[in-house]
Amino acid sequence: MNILVTGAEGYIGSVLTPCLVERGHHVVGLDTGFYVDGALYGGIHSVAPCIRKDVRRITKGDLGGVDAVVHLAELSNDPLGQLNPRITYEINHRGALELAKKCKEAGIGRFVYTSSCSVYGMGSDTYRTEQSPTDPQTAYARCKVLVERDVAELADDNFSPTFLRNATAYGPSPRMRFDLVLNNLAGLAWTTREIRMTSDGTPWRPLVHVLDICEAIACIVEGPRDIVHNEIFNVGSTAENYQVKEIANVVAGSFPRCALTFGEQSADNRTYRVSFDKINDRVPAFKCRRNIVMGALELRKVFEDIKLSWEHFEFRGFTRLKQLEYLISTGQIDQNLFWRTPASVPTRDSS
Repeated sequence: MNILVTGAEGYIGSVLTPCLVERGHHVVGLDTGFYVDGALYGGIHSVAPCIRKDVRRITKGDLGGVDAVVHLAELSNDPLGQLNPRITYEINHRGALELAKKCKEAGIGRFVYTSSCSVYGMGSDTYRTEQSPTDPQTAYARCKVLVERDVAELADDNFSPTFLRNATAYGPSPRMRFDLVLNNLAGLAWTTREIRMTSDGTPWRPLVHVLDICEAIACIVEGPRDIVHNEIFNVGSTAENYQVKEIANVVAGSFPRCALTFGEQSADNRTYRVSFDKINDRVPAFKCRRNIVMGALELRKVFEDIKLSWEHFEFRGFTRLKQLEYLISTGQIDQNLFWRTPASVPTRDSS
């Protein structure tokens, strides 16, 4: 299958692309290049060609010969979405919808959209399913709900979208993100031997390993159309719902001599537990194969191998908000997050 992956050089995309290639697919990436200088380990070696372009400027010509599109390229978390809500809606909502329309016009049958469990917002003691009401608390989460609604309306006999509400990702990636909860705690545990929580850690979050997200995407792309057509799937394992304090305890226990302290109750009212029964029942080829203990130990091994320093951990390229603020402040991208000149767009990091 010929697959286009947008956001191919991001945290998930740089893991997903080789996974799809290993499964026998022909993959082309598309990425604007915001994070190419954030290589955590091993260099970034191309396994597929990558179009250097903003998702808002994709043309039908970029989609020629493509059988399926996996759309990852968005402003990728809540703090980043709040940086400029107008641009968040332009990229995450309007950009995704226009891409889906172009895919439909180009005759592309499969469109996989990576949504988020953050659409559930403020939860309760009940586990949220795909039929539960959404309660998005941020521009990022609201855009996810809007894309699901608007792209679902495009579905027909020839255009088959699927929406994957991923749990919070964790685990190593060459394009690492340290603004994700488990990854951040692991980086602190390694570099400072201390996790000092600013909250009491009582909110609930579902977590999922980045490789399990990639497995889910591959299973949906390859799965029978009648099972995945215009469906929403929560992606993760019901056993992997944790209070943040549990995540902190697991991470602290995975790193020698790591101290752990907690703070007061946070003003952040987002808390939710999620059921992942649907994807496990309907897509039997998919199963989460990793848990947060394995993920924490994987990260410890990576940090040992690369001798991760505090300066490396704090590098702007591993935190989405810091990187975009840097690109704006240095005049490389404008307030609409477009590169100012074609010459400003970096080439693929081959180090």
